[in-house]
Formats: sequence, structure tokens, C-alpha cells
Amino acid sequence: MDRKNQLETWLKQVFTAQTLTLTTASADASFRRYFRVHTAHEFKGHQTLIAMDAPPPQEDCWPFVNVANLFLAAGLNVPQVLAQDLANGFLLLSDLGNDTYLSALNPTTAQKMYGDATDALIKLQLASKPNVLPNYDAALLTREMRLFPDWYVAKHLKFELNAEQQTALNNTFELLNKNILAQGQVYVHRDYHSRNLMVTEENNPGVLDFQDAVYGAITYDLVSLLKDAYIQWDEEQIIDWAVRYWEKARKAGLPVPTDFSEFYRDFEWMGAQRHIKVLGIFARLSHRDGKDGYLNDMPLVLHYLRKVCERYVELRPMLRLLDALEGRVPRPKYVV
Repeated sequence: MDRKNQLETWLKQVFTAQTLTLTTASADASFRRYFRVHTAHEFKGHQTLIAMDAPPPQEDCWPFVNVANLFLAAGLNVPQVLAQDLANGFLLLSDLGNDTYLSALNPTTAQKMYGDATDALIKLQLASKPNVLPNYDAALLTREMRLFPDWYVAKHLKFELNAEQQTALNNTFELLNKNILAQGQVYVHRDYHSRNLMVTEENNPGVLDFQDAVYGAITYDLVSLLKDAYIQWDEEQIIDWAVRYWEKARKAGLPVPTDFSEFYRDFEWMGAQRHIKVLGIFARLSHRDGKDGYLNDMPLVLHYLRKVCERYVELRPMLRLLDALEGRVPRPKYVV
């Protein structure tokens, strides 16, 4: 029996004597799939619901259920788990609708929408406690960044790093880790961006795809939100939103630096780690999983990474490596 038939059989047991129809809701970058369940009568107060298919052994539903409860307790608008079959990888969830942030963001709506998203982020961060979620430690940060040489450099670009370039890359990883691990530590959603935030009438935004949450650097989710791989804003606008978040975070007593320039440096260095990782993930999605659409999003991610490496002298070796990978010749420096 294929997965969809298994899912339908389970749903019929949940919805005893109810007719139901399944339509595709979405798929994400993992093996998970989501179906919208349309019912003839309300189920626990809901007319439509979402069924998650997370096939074992590739996926495990327990982290989703665990983090959903944690985030719900923090006051976030996340799907409620209405029924579950963890052994077979099926969940029935409340439906947060069709309207992603990505579909609704424009220069007119952005100020209010990002304000709501940062308010929700602060609620989550204020609920943080150590030893509840896995630590976003040096081993995990480095493992993520290793996707860059393994999948983006070697597999996607078919480029072999020489010893000097490999050393520069390793040194960059160590520099970034040192900064990131010294930042204030809070709950981290880990994919807090426009495709995972839903526009909702109450308690906006709805928050999805949180099952990989960890306890880590306070700037991580803000970078995901403002330096989003799927939508671009002017740097002046990003700084403005970052300042607004930082002011609210300080007033709330969150562990952010008292000086904004220090906070923004942390934000940018966290972004460098994330964008190095994302390039590797997008390459892997294409070459391993056949999801080539993510290749279209690589140029924006590279743009973010290059801008940060240009700005900080410590990251110039990484910039030279990016130049070599892209076949760029550095501009000569003229002495006047």
C-alpha cells in the first residue's frame, strides 16, 4: 500500500463515519508532504485540516509534536496536533490557511508584517530555557557549513579546493563559530522565513516547519527573516527592521548587546554561517533529491554572503575563495 493510501486509511479511522477529501497542500525540502483534509462536518471545531505524511525512517514526527507544544505554550500561532500516529508518521493538524508571508509581502504590507513576525519571535525567545531543545553547538554549526564544500563546491561547481583554500574555509568556520557561540542563547526556530510564516487574522503570523528547533544564537531567526533566500529588501530597510527588533528585545530583557553596531555584526556573522549552509543545502536538494527549483534562489544567497565577506576584514579569505569559485579576478588596488 502506498503512503497516500495508508494515510487515507488512518484518516478514515480518525473521522469515523465522515466523508473526507484530500488535496495537496504543500511539500517541503524534506521527505514530508502535507494534504488539506476537507470534511463534510467540523472536526474539533475545524472545517479543514492538514494531514502530515512524514515517512519513517527518513522522518520522525515526535520533534514536531514536542516543539509544537513548546511554541504553543510560548504564545505562538502554530498548528495544533489533533490526532497522531507517530509509529507510521502521520499527524492531523489545525489549518493555518494558504496565505504565506511570501505571497503577501510588498512595500505597503511589509512594515506591519515584519513587526508582527519580530513580536512573535520575541515571545518565543522570552520563553527560552536551557536543556529543553538540542544545543546549536559548534559540532552542529560546523556540520551544516560542511555542506558547502561537499555539495556546493565539489558536487555543484565540480571545483576541487587546494590546501590553501581548504585552510581558509576551515579558519572561516572557526571564526564564525566563535562569534556565534558567544551570542546570547535562546530558542531558535531555524527556518523562520517568508515561506514558513502564514498570514492569519488572529495572532499573526502562523508559524510552520519548526520541528528542527534548537537552543542557539539569538540573531539566527532574525537573519532567516530579514535576509530571506526568497525575497530581497534594501540593506537600509533590513537595518531599520533589525534596529526595531533590537530595541524591542532590549526592552524585553533579552540577551542582546547594548550597542547596536555590535548586535548588527553578530547578525551579519550569523548570516554568513546560515548562507554558507544554505548554498550547500540548495545544491544537495538539486543533485541528491532532484529539486532543481532551489538553484534559482542561489544568487540571492551568494549576494548576502559576498556582502558580509566584503565588509569584515576577517572574512576576506572567504571572499577570495568565493571569487575563485565564481572565476572572478579581484580588482587591483592602486596606490596613489
